[in-house]
Amino acid sequence: MKNIKFKSPGKKIIGMVHVAALPGTPAHSLPVEQIIKQALAEAQTLREAGVDAILIENMHDVPYLKRNVGPEIVSSMTAICSEIRHQIDLPMGVQILAGANREALAVALAADLDFIRAEGFVFGHLADEGYMDSCAGKLLRYRKQIGAEHILIFTDILKKHSSHAITSDLSLREHVETAEYFRSDGIIITGSSTGKEPQPEDVAVAKKSTTLPVMIGSGITTDNLSKYWHLADAFIVGSWLKEEGNWENPVSPERARLFMQQVAKLRNNLKAV
Repeated sequence: MKNIKFKSPGKKIIGMVHVAALPGTPAHSLPVEQIIKQALAEAQTLREAGVDAILIENMHDVPYLKRNVGPEIVSSMTAICSEIRHQIDLPMGVQILAGANREALAVALAADLDFIRAEGFVFGHLADEGYMDSCAGKLLRYRKQIGAEHILIFTDILKKHSSHAITSDLSLREHVETAEYFRSDGIIITGSSTGKEPQPEDVAVAKKSTTLPVMIGSGITTDNLSKYWHLADAFIVGSWLKEEGNWENPVSPERARLFMQQVAKLRNNLKAV
């Protein structure tokens, strides 16, 4: 993952911080100052457990708006990300649901983050929020215009929670190859929904189809990590690290510690080969 300064080589673990519901969203209840405090505490827990990077996301804003999320979301995410960036010295990224990739780039630039996670990068699909058109052309031009070319764009392929019938004549390989051709910086493969693991063969196909880093973006646990370890370059982990394994709950220090212990074993086994 070029341009990101990780503290150690090898495969990366990216821990998720799901910030509390932001102003104007149906579940919003906390002042922004308290949202920042909670998000920072979860990021500190992930850092202490030993993750390699942190990804900040507004998942509690459900149901999501499509692309245009409003200035209250952008300003809140900027404040949250800036505070976490100020306190924690790890590579860091942001995703703003749903498909608000330009807004995520703006937040990343203002908060000095390293990457964003983008959905709807290539090929249109039917998402929970309605039809999501592809955005690569506009997004990369926007990145150029604001001087944010150092911020990497990791892109979901055949994104979870979506119907891809409209592109059913295209193979996974073609999706991945097109994302690379359209200048993606990394490929994310997921299962069908949050907490669901992808098919191992899908990850293998993605890896064979690109020179870009391939990341698994859902469903990784201590039980299945070893099955996927040799297939991917990085693992975005959210649900399993939370209390009771539920993404809606805070990060569990014990679960995060156990997960990173499993990672350490796999890394040590690789060194011994």
